[in-house]
Amino acid sequence: MNLRKEMFVNMDEFFEPRFDYDFRKSRDKSVCMRGNEPYKRPCGWYRFALKVLDKYPDGNAWLGKDGWRSRSVAGEWPVSYHGTSVEGARGIVTSHYKAGPRELYGRGIYSTYDISQASSYSKEFTSKKNGKRFRVMMQNRINPEMRNVCKRKDYWLIEIPEGTSPDEEKKIVEKSIRPYGILIKKV
Repeated sequence: MNLRKEMFVNMDEFFEPRFDYDFRKSRDKSVCMRGNEPYKRPCGWYRFALKVLDKYPDGNAWLGKDGWRSRSVAGEWPVSYHGTSVEGARGIVTSHYKAGPRELYGRGIYSTYDISQASSYSKEFTSKKNGKRFRVMMQNRINPEMRNVCKRKDYWLIEIPEGTSPDEEKKIVEKSIRPYGILIKKV
């Protein structure tokens, strides 16, 4: 897909096309497990894979094993989704997640295992190349030891206390929530 070029300047630095996946024609309604939490495949979406292999000092176990499977593996983190805008996706990938203005259950970064819920927060954008409209969402892995399960159990929060310095916020984020794909869906 050519949308990758519209989103970022240096594609080689951020994307890993060999792990892209086209879920647009998938109709799989089965729920599997990732990191011992429910994982519903992003049917109807196209995933642009991000370069994450060997990016973090603690290795790659947080990603689990490559390929389709129904069960979790040791050390794997659960999958979460985060609805955003194309500008938000660009900022997350080129820098890192930052605490947002919504503080329903505390200050920090919200995501969910429920792709339908996350989709309601995804923003539309128009392709400059073909004029078609798309929605965008982030696909992440979230550290089960760092996330808070909110009162509304389908919301997960990575807490970033008020007054946290930018450097400390980045450290918290990088050990807590890691985007590994940008999901795009035609409207």
